[in-house]
Order: sequence, then structure tokens, then C-alpha cells
Amino acid sequence: MRVIAGIARSLPLKAPEGMDTRPTTDRIKETLFNILQNDVPGSVFLDLFSGSGGIGIEALSRGARKAYFIENAPAAISCIQRNIEFTKFTEKAVVLKQDAVAGLSFIRESHVDIVFLDPPYGEGQDRRVLEALREMPYIDSETLIIVEEKRNADFSYVKELGYSVRREKKYKTNKHVFLCREENI
Repeated sequence: MRVIAGIARSLPLKAPEGMDTRPTTDRIKETLFNILQNDVPGSVFLDLFSGSGGIGIEALSRGARKAYFIENAPAAISCIQRNIEFTKFTEKAVVLKQDAVAGLSFIRESHVDIVFLDPPYGEGQDRRVLEALREMPYIDSETLIIVEEKRNADFSYVKELGYSVRREKKYKTNKHVFLCREENI
């Protein structure tokens, strides 16, 4: 696992030991950031269920102004901190050792541009976070929310939560669903 592009390009990243996290593969990360290439520079980026921190670090490498990493597993937090120090992004990174929903209350921004969440697949954590995001003052119709889930996950519920699906990118076993909050919420 490595940083794909930007100022930290090719730097290797550590992954937490054990089976509690599943780092996004370099190929999927590259595809994701090719889609986001115009949105990342200058952005405030939230990486929820951060694992190794690879997604948020990639955003910083590609010009994000600031990245928040929310994770509650101690081994993952340690890994994220080591990766941030190694890539020299400590001034632009905020690591919150919290449950994803609880951590949202500690974001001190007037606007967040991109939210990426990669919860454990099939446990309903995505819905729980999307419900909480509706209440956050820094989320609006301009915020892009990306959820990574298993390929056959059903996102028909997002409409009732006030989100619309802008795009869906499927891979072999998983997918990224790109959401925006609807204006009239």
C-alpha cells in the first residue's frame, strides 16, 4: 500500500495488523481519486473508519487543505499517526479517536467538501453515519459524500434521509456510492 500521487507520491504506508481493517487497494484508490481529481485540491476532507488513513493521506498528498481521520480502533489510530508523521502531514491532519458518529461533533469547520466513509460492510454503519451527517452544520448540498460498501449493498434508503445518489462506481467485490444532500433539507 502506498500513496498514489501528489507530493507524497510512492511513499509506502503501513496497515494495521490483524483482520479488523481492510485497506482500500491501490487500484481502487487510484480510480477513486481519478474521479475526485478536481474536487480535492484546497478541500477539507473527512476520512471516517480511517483504518490506515490511506484515503485521507492520499487527499492531503493531492492538495487537500486539511483532513480529519476518525477511527476508534487503537491499533488503527497508532498506524494512522505513524503514516501521517512519515508522510509529513502532521500540520494538516487531525486524528480523532472516536466512534464515527461521535467524532462528527468534533469537526470545527464551517464547510466540509468531501466525506469518505468505509465502514465494516453490511453492518448498517453507513446509514447511522448518514443520519448523523444530516444534522452537522458543515454538511450542505455542495458536500460530496462517498460510501464504500460491498458490491450488492442497497442504498435505496438514502432518499428518505435527504440524499441523492450522484454516481455509483462498482468494482469486483465492492463499490463507491457518491451522495449529496438534497437542497430542501
